[in-house]
Amino acid sequence: MEDIKCHGCGVEIQTSDPKKPGYAPKSALERDDVICKRCFRLKHYNEVQDVPYQDEDFLNMLNQISKSRGLVVQLVDIFDLSGSFIPGLQRLTGNNPILLVGNKMDVLPQSVNSNKLKQWLRITAKEYGLKVEDIHLISAQKGTGMEELSQAIDNHRKGENVYVVGTTNVGKSTFINQLIHQSSGVTDVITTSYFPGTTLGFIDIPLDHTTSLYDTPGVIHRHQMAHYVSDRDLKHITPRKEVKPKVYQLNEGQTLFFGGLARLDFTSGERSSFICYLSNEMEIHRTKLEKADDLYKNHLGELLTPPDEETRKELPPLKAQDFKIPGEKTDIVFSGLGWVTVPQGKVSVTVHAPEGVKVSLRQSLI
Repeated sequence: MEDIKCHGCGVEIQTSDPKKPGYAPKSALERDDVICKRCFRLKHYNEVQDVPYQDEDFLNMLNQISKSRGLVVQLVDIFDLSGSFIPGLQRLTGNNPILLVGNKMDVLPQSVNSNKLKQWLRITAKEYGLKVEDIHLISAQKGTGMEELSQAIDNHRKGENVYVVGTTNVGKSTFINQLIHQSSGVTDVITTSYFPGTTLGFIDIPLDHTTSLYDTPGVIHRHQMAHYVSDRDLKHITPRKEVKPKVYQLNEGQTLFFGGLARLDFTSGERSSFICYLSNEMEIHRTKLEKADDLYKNHLGELLTPPDEETRKELPPLKAQDFKIPGEKTDIVFSGLGWVTVPQGKVSVTVHAPEGVKVSLRQSLI
């Protein structure tokens, strides 16, 4: 059988083993656009199937970019920046120029200053050793900023190929579908979903007779909350519209629970505000620190939800970390879940997140 690539995820089609990536029944080969069984189930039933690839397999695929010439477009999730930067990207992509694109602008509060945000992205990129040609802010879902970005890609690629890279769940497939729709009017070229690891190989989309736009496999970051929750819980914690900040005035010795997935204890300091930026669907519960352990033990999955039953089976135990918040306005970031802003600072907190999920401090985004 001649090599046929799945139109949805880019993996090579095979008809012999239903348990391996790229399986499609022989009858599917008669269609103009062949998609594998996994993409078919994802597209029509929103059902995701695991694939037997290791994290390093995806990085090895990306490393192919360093051996060719082209423009690299790195997509990052503005709502989960620490979770969506790819360490060592410059090494993986060689000397090719990089455009940095902040996606999901539509979920940030409208009060965010876009110029400040671009400056913040540039500083963060530099911290990751990334030299970028330009920075763009977009919403792939709504199409905001796509026309300007499309022109920038044409200008910067200088007649070469374009490689779109990013971590899982950053919105790459939606972004490319939007890009193609803007230029040709075609919709839903690539399989899109909430679920990590949708794209399994390089998807080749011709730009002209000699060059292509390539959608690449999403790099898996195990420190993102997405990799520890069920598909249903992932939908729950992923913002789909503008996040409305929730403000809590806490006294020392009080605790905030973010569902049952994370927790913040205010251990010392003067009465202070804690501003929570999470999916609007995420329930936040306030309690006394002395009652927090019992609340978690007795009400996880009931009052404290998510997690659902499926997530609870796989969720690692919560691990505590102590932070002293300095004087300036600071964000406490839970990778893949959101963040809490402490406006005044000079307080101490203990945060609890599933072991493996990254928690970090940064200068306040808003």
